Parts: sequence; structure tokens; C-alpha cells
Amino acid sequence: MKTYIITGRPGIGKSTLFNNIVNELTKHNIMVGGIKSPEVRNSRGYRIGFKIVDLLSGEEGWLAKKNYYSPIRVGKYGVVIDEAKKVIEKALTKAIEKADVIAIDEVGPMELKIDLFRQLLYKALETNKPKILVFHIRLNDPIIWKKVKEYELFTVTLENREHLNKTLPKKILKEIRECLEKR
Repeated sequence: MKTYIITGRPGIGKSTLFNNIVNELTKHNIMVGGIKSPEVRNSRGYRIGFKIVDLLSGEEGWLAKKNYYSPIRVGKYGVVIDEAKKVIEKALTKAIEKADVIAIDEVGPMELKIDLFRQLLYKALETNKPKILVFHIRLNDPIIWKKVKEYELFTVTLENREHLNKTLPKKILKEIRECLEKR
């Protein structure tokens, strides 16, 4: 099954595009399971961390917090291991078992430092389901790229993001509907 990969520099609109695609699919009764990792900002607009959210249940927990003590660190963020693992395990297991489409925003350095995420990502990549993945711009993990079979890559830029947000959700909806009808 096809994998749609979204990438681009930080802050360019990858998550917005991801959310637009997921919303278009769910609006048409396609069950999308997986996770997203939105940033969290304080009242003054400064980023203080990232949450991890189960797309099917809405359950959430902390993925990483600024200045949080953790044995797993990415820059100034400490990964909140137990809380993140709890949400990741439920969300990705449900997606693999029950969803029509598996969606993950983002496959990046924080998430990949959690062994359970990596294991469930590998399992998701081996399923015979369409997948929508946001890849960190510098993701060069050869094992992950080897497990991604048939894929289409979309690099979001300032020049194309408006066009992608208008056209890509409907294009992916059409292709996924055709895939699901053949199963």
C-alpha cells in the first residue's frame, strides 16, 4: 500500500497539511489512526514542549518538555518517556489493528529516541494499509527508508504550501478510497 510522506523545514506547514489530509479522510468516514505531536506554547507564545495525541481517541500526554530532566534529551527538551510511551502504544496498536489508514506526525528525533515508537513504526510500515507520515527534514535512517515500500514524497515550501493544502487532501482521499475499495 502507498505511503504519503510529507517533509519540509521546521515551521513551514507540514503539520497543517497533515491535519488537513486527516480531516478530509475522516470527513468521508475513513478511519484514520495514529498520532500527532503538536507543539505547546505558553501564554507569551514561547514553545515549552510537545504533546503526543492519539488520533482515534484524542487521548494525549507530554512527549517532551523544555528544561525537563530526562535521560532522553533532544536539544533543550527532555522526553517524558512513560507518558509518551503510554499514548504511543495505545494509539499505534489501535491504528495497526483497526484503522483504514495509519497517520503519524512526526517521525523525528524525539519520537525515534523512544524504542517502543520505533518498533511500532516498523510494524506500521509493514502493514498493508495506506500511510500518511510526516518525516523530519533530516530523517536519514536507512532502516526506515528501506521499510517504506511504495511512496510519494511531498516537500512543503513557502512557494507550494498553499497549493498543496488546496489539492493534496482531495488527491489522497481519491487514491485511498480507490485502494480501500480494492481490498
